[in-house]
Amino acid sequence: MSTHTPYPFTAIVGMDDLRLGLLLNAVSPAVGGVLVRGEKGTAKSTAVRALSALLPAVPVVTGCRFSCAPAAPDPRCPDGPHAPESGGSGGEERPARMVELPVGASEDRLVGALDIERALAEGVKAFEPGLLAEAHRGVLYVDEVNLLHDHLVDLLLDAAAMGASHVEREGVSVRHAARFLLVGTMNPEEGELRPQLLDRFGLTVEVAASRDTDERVEVVRRRLAYESDPAAFAASWAREEQELRERIAAARALLPRVELGEGALRQIAATCAAFEVDGMRADIVMARTATALAAWAGRDQVGSQDVRQAALLALPHRRRRNPFDAPGLDEDRLDEILEQNAPEAPEQPEPPTPDGGGDGDPDGDPDGPDGGGPDGGGPDGGPNDPDGGPGGGRRPEPAEQPEDTPGPSVPEQPGERPSSDGAQGTEAAPAPAGEPFRTRMLSVPGVGEGAAGRRSRARTAHGRTTGSRRPNGHLGRLHLAATVQAAAPHQGARGRSGRGLVVRREDLRESVREGRESNLVLFVVDASGSMAARQRMSAVKGAVLSLLLDAYQRRDKVGMVTFRRADAELTLPPTSSVDAAAARLEKLPTGGRTPLAAGLLRAREVLRIERLRDPARRPLLVAVTDGRATGGPEPVVRARHAARLLAGDGIASVVVDCETGPVRLGLAGELAGDLQGPAVTLAELRADAVSALVKDVRRAA
Repeated sequence: MSTHTPYPFTAIVGMDDLRLGLLLNAVSPAVGGVLVRGEKGTAKSTAVRALSALLPAVPVVTGCRFSCAPAAPDPRCPDGPHAPESGGSGGEERPARMVELPVGASEDRLVGALDIERALAEGVKAFEPGLLAEAHRGVLYVDEVNLLHDHLVDLLLDAAAMGASHVEREGVSVRHAARFLLVGTMNPEEGELRPQLLDRFGLTVEVAASRDTDERVEVVRRRLAYESDPAAFAASWAREEQELRERIAAARALLPRVELGEGALRQIAATCAAFEVDGMRADIVMARTATALAAWAGRDQVGSQDVRQAALLALPHRRRRNPFDAPGLDEDRLDEILEQNAPEAPEQPEPPTPDGGGDGDPDGDPDGPDGGGPDGGGPDGGPNDPDGGPGGGRRPEPAEQPEDTPGPSVPEQPGERPSSDGAQGTEAAPAPAGEPFRTRMLSVPGVGEGAAGRRSRARTAHGRTTGSRRPNGHLGRLHLAATVQAAAPHQGARGRSGRGLVVRREDLRESVREGRESNLVLFVVDASGSMAARQRMSAVKGAVLSLLLDAYQRRDKVGMVTFRRADAELTLPPTSSVDAAAARLEKLPTGGRTPLAAGLLRAREVLRIERLRDPARRPLLVAVTDGRATGGPEPVVRARHAARLLAGDGIASVVVDCETGPVRLGLAGELAGDLQGPAVTLAELRADAVSALVKDVRRAA
């Protein structure tokens, strides 16, 4: 594929919501960017690159690394000051840039970095611009934004909101303009963004590959034609591309004249209040989006159809209360809210004709307050609303509620063993999960070097300074005191003059910082007959759901092994999507014998494979069981041996003891001893429990 001939935007098949969201930001950058959620291979990157080719050329000051406009240069530009050019004659034009931020980018690469060596050796405050400066007045594209470190996302969104980037390093302050169209993409299966960060994106769209055969055929046909001859394919779409450029320019020119009336504003406020979004950003984004929609349609006044479409684009990612809530909006409820808050009378009322207007437009002559025939229904009832336009398709309903009818006869006495612990037994309907709660923190001991997160101690790029070291490659954060100490003994040999300290490269030291890392939390859940009592399994599922919510907040990967009957199953391979784990947990069946050894050995194998894939991410095994072992030959002996193998591998473990009732065998405590980790009861797992809980999981020395 040629990098000089982007795929034409108008040649993209389908993806109506994605194309509309990008175009609205091209018309009004104040909308605040787009977050694109969906599976890989759905033309997300192609659409963004194609959009950048449609944007008008950017006039810039010649030689300015920060893309200042000749007519109105940034007065605080680090390459300035630039004298304003009345006609921009002193500058040059260049195409609008599309800058990609890779997932593994450092903070220095994003915001820029000071040249510490020149600053120390030459006394020059040299600044190397980052990607934020490069994207100024263009498009900044962040693929897999949910996998970026949180502090980078914070910096990115702060710059997008303020239109400027501030760099503070070793007493030197640099500020430059950073206004760009922000587009982020993510696959929800790989983990979610925090709600606070989701709210900073103006719009969100869901994309998925079409299931229509004809549409998929057309996608393949066009893509093959493009790859065969990019220039010829682009030329065949040149007329459509030019028409789209002209429409963007016309919408931009119309935008300042679009009127947001009181009726539309009340609909926006009522919609945001009804869907219980936090703060006021949603109202503002909806207002800007509805205004851009009207301009895009060539209208100078915002209508209810614009408010409806703006809600579908601006609210779904803001209304989620926790990571397990279903995304999207209830469109029937949205229509009801808009209808309830619609203006009571037409904005330009006309007196009715005495004779009823027999020859008039049949759609323009209502018969009364009920709106006449079946196709009437007011300003929002046009045929182009519900399913035809972008974003109008129905979203899938949330999963059905668990049945209230009890399952087959299962003893519910807390300490009693159900009869289903026999050879096969009768399988009860999956018990619903109990209400989640805030859990105590469980962490892996020692200091790791894994991905940034909020669970265990680790050496990270951010956090408190704990020491210094020689830089390995590019110098990061300078440890000034350690650098001076390293250079001081050599000043006599270096012939130091009165100019100050002579510092060489070998004297430089960078800070070693300690923060928090994310971990792989692998749940090993007992789903055997001994756990099948409905009340107990609901409590167990509630506890695991709570731990999943905690893992989401701490940016962990999660996996789940379940064991029952004769074997263990990897119910959920390690993933960053706690939504998927919660869905599997809800449907988890119970019954049969208790192959505890099989569950532990399967967990050991999963952790071995994950260690090869991601050696820096340390695991935490959470065994949720009552400790009983009944499956297979010598079940207790084999289970204790498997636990000792995990402890010998250095796996940090904790046992959530699910045993209840007046008579307890203490088997979970024995299992915890073999795993060399603590045992925690369901009550002790709660953050507000009176009893103390060991926060750091102990393991073999």
